[in-house]
Amino acid sequence: MNRNRTCTSQVMILAAVLAFSVVQIGQAQTPSDKTKLKPDKAKKDGAKLVPLELKLPKPAFKGTPKHVPPGTNLEKPRKGPRPLFLAPKGCKNIALGKKVTASDTDPIIGEIELVTDGDKEANEGCYVEFGPGLQWVQIDLKKKHRIHAMLVWHFHANAQVYHDVVIQVADDADFITNVRAVFNNDHDNSSGLGLGGDKEYWETYEGKLIDAKGVTARYIRLYSKGSTADDQNHYTEVEVFGLPAK
Repeated sequence: MNRNRTCTSQVMILAAVLAFSVVQIGQAQTPSDKTKLKPDKAKKDGAKLVPLELKLPKPAFKGTPKHVPPGTNLEKPRKGPRPLFLAPKGCKNIALGKKVTASDTDPIIGEIELVTDGDKEANEGCYVEFGPGLQWVQIDLKKKHRIHAMLVWHFHANAQVYHDVVIQVADDADFITNVRAVFNNDHDNSSGLGLGGDKEYWETYEGKLIDAKGVTARYIRLYSKGSTADDQNHYTEVEVFGLPAK
């Protein structure tokens, strides 16, 4: 009888040890919040990275359509909120109030200055409308900046997809010197600006957030070629987040 009790005790002790070990292993594989890398601890090129503060307009409609318009190359629907974008501390909208020029010098609706006036709401009088075909708007940042992100709203009063959205940067206003593309969803090169590998997307109140990867430039040119709604080209607001180049 005593021998059985002894064996039973040993088994219970061994089981407890194993259970404790499993708990310990599980804790080691799931680090606590204190050990996770916080955004303000991350660094890029020696600069501390923090979440970019984005002020979004009011939504004009709920959700996004589930159907895929013919001839489009849409990105996959995102699940959940848009992930935080990390950028060097001090990054701000350097396009606000900057001079804008355009391929269409006589807009159908609105003024060219609306592109950088800070008003991104989906209201009448908040957007500029250009004619059909390939059109562009260009922003002069006045001096070279290290650009980390761009946020673009074409027209988000209703859901539509703009075609051949191409964003280039350059060192000169004529886009001859050091021209680089930071976004291009012209998947068939129908606009002649190069074959793009990015996806088309639905316009929403969130705008299109583009990672510019710290490219250094003074001028930004944004192209489009109509949308699934009509042949016209629209811009509500363009924000450019960066810091002066060293």
